[in-house]
Amino acid sequence: MALIQPAPKKDDDREDDSEYSPFYGIEKGAVLQEARVFNDPQLDARRCAQVITKLLYLINQGETFTKTEATEVFFAVTKLFQSKEVGLRRMVYLIIKEISPTSDEVIIVTSSLMKDMNSKTDLYRANAIRVLCGITDGSLLGQIERYLKQAVVDKNPVVSSAALVSGIHLLQSNPDIVKRWSNEVQEAVQSKASLVQFHALALLHQIRQNDRLAISKLVTSLTRGSVRSPLAQCLLIRYTSQVIKESATNTQTGDRPFYDYLEGCLRHKTEMVIFEAARAITELNGVTSRELTPAITVLQLFLSSSKPVLRFAAVRTLNKVVAMGHPLAVANCNIDMESLISDQNRSIATLAITTLLKTGNESSVDRLMKQITNFMSDIADEFKVVVVEAIRSLCLKFPQKYRTLMNFLSSILREEGGFDYKKAIVDSILILIKEIPEAKESGLVHLCEFIEDCEFTYLSTQILHLLGLEGPKTSDPSKYIRYIYNRVILENATVRASAVTALAKFGLTIDALRPRVLILLNRCLYDNDDEVRDRATLYLKTLGEDDSCKQFKESLFEELDVPLANLEASLQSYNASEVPFDLSLVSREIKPQQLAEKKAPSKKTGKDFGSKAANEALPLGTSAPDAYEKLLSSVPEFSSFGKLFKSSAPVELTEAETEYSVNAIKHVYLGHVIFQFNCTNTIAEQLLEKVSVVVDSGDAEEFDEVFSKHIESLPYNVPGQAFVAFRKPEGVCSAGKFCNTLKFRVNEVDPATGEKEDEGYEDEYQLEDLEVTAADYILKVGVSNFRNTWEALDPEFERVDEYGLGVRENLQEAVQAVVTILGMQPCEGTEVVASNARSHTSLLAGKFIGDIQVLVRLSFGIDAQKQVAMKLAVRAEDQSVSDAIHEIIASA
Repeated sequence: MALIQPAPKKDDDREDDSEYSPFYGIEKGAVLQEARVFNDPQLDARRCAQVITKLLYLINQGETFTKTEATEVFFAVTKLFQSKEVGLRRMVYLIIKEISPTSDEVIIVTSSLMKDMNSKTDLYRANAIRVLCGITDGSLLGQIERYLKQAVVDKNPVVSSAALVSGIHLLQSNPDIVKRWSNEVQEAVQSKASLVQFHALALLHQIRQNDRLAISKLVTSLTRGSVRSPLAQCLLIRYTSQVIKESATNTQTGDRPFYDYLEGCLRHKTEMVIFEAARAITELNGVTSRELTPAITVLQLFLSSSKPVLRFAAVRTLNKVVAMGHPLAVANCNIDMESLISDQNRSIATLAITTLLKTGNESSVDRLMKQITNFMSDIADEFKVVVVEAIRSLCLKFPQKYRTLMNFLSSILREEGGFDYKKAIVDSILILIKEIPEAKESGLVHLCEFIEDCEFTYLSTQILHLLGLEGPKTSDPSKYIRYIYNRVILENATVRASAVTALAKFGLTIDALRPRVLILLNRCLYDNDDEVRDRATLYLKTLGEDDSCKQFKESLFEELDVPLANLEASLQSYNASEVPFDLSLVSREIKPQQLAEKKAPSKKTGKDFGSKAANEALPLGTSAPDAYEKLLSSVPEFSSFGKLFKSSAPVELTEAETEYSVNAIKHVYLGHVIFQFNCTNTIAEQLLEKVSVVVDSGDAEEFDEVFSKHIESLPYNVPGQAFVAFRKPEGVCSAGKFCNTLKFRVNEVDPATGEKEDEGYEDEYQLEDLEVTAADYILKVGVSNFRNTWEALDPEFERVDEYGLGVRENLQEAVQAVVTILGMQPCEGTEVVASNARSHTSLLAGKFIGDIQVLVRLSFGIDAQKQVAMKLAVRAEDQSVSDAIHEIIASA
């Protein structure tokens, strides 16, 4: 890789001036050099503010400063307190908060900040309070507590709010100190300043939040009308609602405590207070229609507001009221909500429609469907899914209207849309078929028409399964045969297999259709997919034998009561003999491990035999690293190699569907590398003996073969492991390519008796090459706090360099490429790059061979020509490891 190109100057010609960032190309080192301006005898306030802005930008972009760098910046910034420029002083406050100096350094600025706390400039006082509370610990906090108490009740609302907000933050770390401010905070609650009253109420509630009686008393005293701030009143409504939910309703009168206060807030002059009160009333537990009425009336007025936010808030709240089981209470608003269907805001329109579908009566269904038809083409798929679910609920509510609603669902099913949208429609039709018997035949016809042009395999197989179950029970089952057989001709293998099963179910259930089904199944015997042919063969044999038909019908139509994982395990352990396999002996218990796999399913690979071989090499109940170490320790020749450092993921050395399946796992030790070859014989008529892998290390000069272990016998579909061990220089990232050849003796086997012929013959099979790369010597080990771990490593072992990565489509591609080359663990989610980002910082961690910790900080930048530049900073516990990481990137 070439060195990074210098960043373009601001006045250079650029393709897109609108995308130019004033921070493009800035580097920490250059900014730290600029920070020397803080030490000038004649301070330039404007230039100092610009440098602080750059420092703040770097910090917020994830750039980390060493302890030495942070200390130097901090001490330089403290000199700016001599400037009287207000704008610069505000920047000084910000940078001090971001740098977060240590307790030893805080003392340096404490006197300056305390001086600002007592300044005549209110802006200084407020900011000084925020900074002091942000950087001081408990011991220093006690010294300034008196000033903070005074600030809480200060006449200036900016100062008072700053002290109260600081108190809210300090309550998490120093609750005992803040709780001593109760009297001052109570006094601040009576302030005439809107923001002060809001912050004071929030702090007072947090101080008393663990005392239910104290909260109740607070709400009782404040609901009498002492709160004037709209923000504080919204907060008080929430606290009041909380008290109501925690207290019981009066059993004699049925009244709720404080309900009158909430109802009174509905007549407030401020819209936010009115809405907050209406929402609180609708969310009360067991709310009655009488209690809901005034809130619904207010929300109905908001529906016709000129402000989109009020319309959205109102219709969303009404939608929740319906969901909580009060559709009749909302029915009076239907006329107003119908006018919102044409609202320019699609979110409002979607909520209006779904609410109408939940509250509408049987007579309004046809009118709503006409309005929705025009509406559906204008909204995104996620909104369409919500509408479809509402239509399904409406159809279940009014089954007599199933024709109208089913026709609507079938019409939108033929329109363009994504998987989630189409799945929602199909699921809705399936539920309607199940719940409304009259809708079954029309629903099946609509689904048959859909699969004629369905691009989603999952939905096609789901519908074919339903046709196999429900089609034979309809009045004219023969009409579905054509739709099903079309899938056998036109679709992919998965859908074809499902169609064959559906056809067989028609043949098993309806005797009159069986001859036609047999003809169609015979045609499937020539399919190019194994699964389709096997199913067709099985069904043809069963349909041709009347005695087994009944038993087979039960196995096809009855749900299997055995967990599939248990059945698979029992079949694998079953030895073919005269005793038939007994399904009743299979355990019905679902193991916890199976439940965990259901919650987090893993992606399957197409290499079934190879993965099976790798998995069966591991003892049950152990993790992969422990299992590999246990497996390798069973070979005496490997005992002197020391502790296993890393095992790679299996690397496939053969193509799928070949005669032999082989994959390799690379086991790395300090001075050795072992190749474990997992081999599987996939030919039933052959028994392989003396199976070994011959490895040519001609392209890997630093590796010397020291031991190999072959497989004595390899029967059909029984995995085995062969090993080849190499010596290499200790602690060195030796890399190379290895050519592999599988050698064995072939013995023909009679599949019927299992006996092999006396004479065999030698054969060999060429495998794919296997590479050992630098990433094999780095173990992915994350760190919980990257910044602290970085600073804990010796800065003397840090190495920084710059590289050009050439043209890339975007920064995400560049990040992924470097992470793959290094094989390290991304930290703090930094492997994900924001879309259209012009710069990005990624943090990586790992252990180098020899258990040496290494951290990497990658800074990327991309210009208008999509040229990517990268700055690589490495810190490790050993200087040679930092150099090795740079060598890996330079040679990649």
